[in-house]
Amino acid sequence: MFSKANKLFFLLIVLALTSATLSACSTSSSNEVHLAMSPMDQMPMDVQSAPAAVREAYQFNAANPDIMQDIPCYCGCGDIGHTSNYDCYVSDVDASGKVAFDNHALGCSICVDITQDVMRMLRDGKTPQDARAYVDAAYSKYGPSNIP
Repeated sequence: MFSKANKLFFLLIVLALTSATLSACSTSSSNEVHLAMSPMDQMPMDVQSAPAAVREAYQFNAANPDIMQDIPCYCGCGDIGHTSNYDCYVSDVDASGKVAFDNHALGCSICVDITQDVMRMLRDGKTPQDARAYVDAAYSKYGPSNIP
């Protein structure tokens, strides 16, 4: 059906395409931004059993207070004393660095969506300031910012 030359040519084409595909995959992953995340075993059991997006949001907030304390929340949590999206996840950090978690974000999709948007933007190479501007524009329709 196929000559030996045709089979060899077909095999070479397949190998070339496979090699090109693998090369493209390896170069794209080298540009990926890795976000700091707190270990899951340091999260409360409520968080550990939450959906993946919620778990990731808690891990990211706990590991990135410098970013998340400047990101507002628009869910109305300013009424309970929260002054940033970070406060939806972390209620206190003691002098030794031990984190006390707030359970608010376990039941608030706006808090989690804001954090997930910030994470996505940072992975895409955007700055925390870009993420803040996006959050303000996208979420202000839900109510006032909780950043005084």
